[in-house]
Amino acid sequence: MPEAEEVFAYLRGLQGGICARLKEIDGGGAVFREDAWTRDDGAGGVSRVMEGGAAIEKAGVNLSRVSGGRLPPAASARRPELAGRAFEAMGVSVIVHPLNPYAPTSHLNVRFFVATDPAGVSDPAWWFGGGFDLTPFYGFEADARDWHGMARAACEPFGPALYPRFKKWCDEYFHLKHRGEARGIGGLFFDDFDEGGFDRAFAFMRSVGDHYMEAYGPILERRKDMPYGQRERDFQLYRRGRYVEFNLLYDRGTLFGLQSGGRVESILVSMPPKVRWRYDWRPEAGTPEARLYEEFLRPRDWAEGSLEA
Repeated sequence: MPEAEEVFAYLRGLQGGICARLKEIDGGGAVFREDAWTRDDGAGGVSRVMEGGAAIEKAGVNLSRVSGGRLPPAASARRPELAGRAFEAMGVSVIVHPLNPYAPTSHLNVRFFVATDPAGVSDPAWWFGGGFDLTPFYGFEADARDWHGMARAACEPFGPALYPRFKKWCDEYFHLKHRGEARGIGGLFFDDFDEGGFDRAFAFMRSVGDHYMEAYGPILERRKDMPYGQRERDFQLYRRGRYVEFNLLYDRGTLFGLQSGGRVESILVSMPPKVRWRYDWRPEAGTPEARLYEEFLRPRDWAEGSLEA
């Protein structure tokens, strides 16, 4: 049986480390509000939320551990043979919405599942999933290269095939089908990962979790104090609408949380504090806003610097 307690101990430490680093970068007086919650079935978690910081408008860093008698559809869609099994799931989910429009939004999720056969005929199935992705409002090539360079570094100890594979998966996953548009510049996305056995798969998940703030921290620090005006703020709020659309329509974590009866406040903490939709809006040609669409919201091998076909 996989060492679930070992995984949960790592996740608890990851949550604490990320919160401490974000508070340090913010540099203001805002603190993380902590809500510990439990359900009658023994499931629970700890939600930590910062709002109104000097640099961070809203950040949520959630730890959860839930179980149930039947895997929700969002968890068994790719593995229909596991439908009907009992399950335990644990993970850390992070979303950071900076105040400055030049600072990108970022997201991390790392999770672990165990699905057991109620009849005891089959061995438990287990797997890891997660990844991290970046959603800029104004594109900077240095940020994109650094972000993907760190994503590649997280994968390198486990062989050269994982980064291109999980980078491509991320590009495909964080795509708004109804708009034919990427949510951001991607990063890593993986699921159903058990390759090489438990120790290796767990080590890979830890590497992804540990590299997140190494990737995001320097970007947030160098963008958080850039001067900006109402034009940039308006565009940031408009683009945040895409984030909301993706999370409510497609995000498997959101769907799993709602389908498994999770805590709604924790599930929807990923929503930005302010957002704006405009009817049939298009950026003016030649503007920095248009450049985001033309150069950044396209699949690109940022770690190597070349556009993908």
